[in-house]
Amino acid sequence: MAQTTYLDDVYDIAERDGLETLYAKWAGSYDDELTENGYITPARVARAMAATGCKGPVLDIGCGTGLSGAALRAAGFAQIDGADISAPMLEEARKKGLYRDLLVTDPDAPLPVTPGDYPTIAAIGVVTTGAAPAEFLEDLAAALAPGGHLAFSFNDHALEDESYSAALDRLLASDFTLVFREYGPHFHQRDMGSAVYVIEKM
Repeated sequence: MAQTTYLDDVYDIAERDGLETLYAKWAGSYDDELTENGYITPARVARAMAATGCKGPVLDIGCGTGLSGAALRAAGFAQIDGADISAPMLEEARKKGLYRDLLVTDPDAPLPVTPGDYPTIAAIGVVTTGAAPAEFLEDLAAALAPGGHLAFSFNDHALEDESYSAALDRLLASDFTLVFREYGPHFHQRDMGSAVYVIEKM
């Protein structure tokens, strides 16, 4: 019997309950499906973070099963905490032994961090249609102190939705500066790209 795949479904989910249900079903096969599709954005974001002098500890928000944590560790970041809305996904992440701490977050509540807790927050493959709305980018920005970095990606779905670029523009017009932007592949095996960003709070 063929393994169920979920990658095409995630971008079309509009409700939180549906997203959490999908992630619970997907947790056990998530790594295999994304790896088979050539998921390269985590490595691209991690390299951008290293190249722009981002410092740890890093909060890997929306860490899922830990693919992003593995990329961060490979890029030289040793102190990483992970957070995600899906407890089953975090159980898979825990098995990898990459994170100091893992936290289940409530998307309807403020992030359980205060500005300055983390000099760098990474949201890799997170802020996009179906996963996290555009305004979540501003929630992440509010959790940084001056001098802190926010590293994230917008895949093609987010880039085609004006609300995501508008959220970024609001940050850059207020107290953030753009440190890095690069467009490249999101999945090697699919015709999908992503833009990788690093912004710094002034």
